[in-house]
Amino acid sequence: MVITKSHKDLKPFLMDPGKKGIKNPYYQILGDGQIIFVVSPGLNGSEYNKTTVFLNDYSEVQVCQSLYGQGIILMQRADEVGEAKEFKVVSLFAGRQVNIPAGWAVCIVNVGKSFLVILGNINGDLNGSSKGIEKKQGLVYYIVEKKGEISFEPNPNYRIHPQISTE
Repeated sequence: MVITKSHKDLKPFLMDPGKKGIKNPYYQILGDGQIIFVVSPGLNGSEYNKTTVFLNDYSEVQVCQSLYGQGIILMQRADEVGEAKEFKVVSLFAGRQVNIPAGWAVCIVNVGKSFLVILGNINGDLNGSSKGIEKKQGLVYYIVEKKGEISFEPNPNYRIHPQISTE
């Protein structure tokens, strides 16, 4: 089954939801316990195109593998009141495998010029569990383009902005 996500689906997670964005930011292809994300290139305002935020609410690590393109996986662990405690950034390129720990929120960002294609396993609900993040209008940092470079913009809806760690 192929699901097309619209700019309207992404708006609750955008830094500036009123800015012009990509009509169809990404597609999900579902089947046999797996999912393929195809994330379009481009910008939503100054923010690089991305998926909505998903929470790994399964009790085990979930694995994603980058098949094509260039991007970043953002991972965030929050406390019981929804404030970010940890924030990780993992660069994506063809062949890269990423483990998403249980209880962490994840967002896939396309920072390249072509489609970004990610294969993942599905062990939980992809449509729920991110309501607290939606209320805060996304993760603790946005990935934006500034003067042609990738930059991190703090989300003002969080009180605490943890240090960014990389893998």
